[in-house]
Amino acid sequence: MPQKSKLTNFSDIIKSRQKVKAPAYPWQELALRIIAELGVPNNKRNSVFKVCKENPRDFIIQCLDDTKELCQTGQCWKYFFKIANSSKK
Repeated sequence: MPQKSKLTNFSDIIKSRQKVKAPAYPWQELALRIIAELGVPNNKRNSVFKVCKENPRDFIIQCLDDTKELCQTGQCWKYFFKIANSSKK
């Protein structure tokens, strides 16, 4: 059985390593977590970042917990935005 890639020395290992860039701000990490957990579509990702940037972390986490608890089926990300907008007023 032929192997697809065989690393022969240390420099090959370093070159093949993928670099993962960490978020610059804590709210970005929270937004990425929300996007992953709620399955937010690509065209609504910017809205999640905006909500996370403009509101305190505790508020966003509470909205996320409420969304998970109350919305069991369907598009949970829409419910997340409803909770975030209604709670701000």
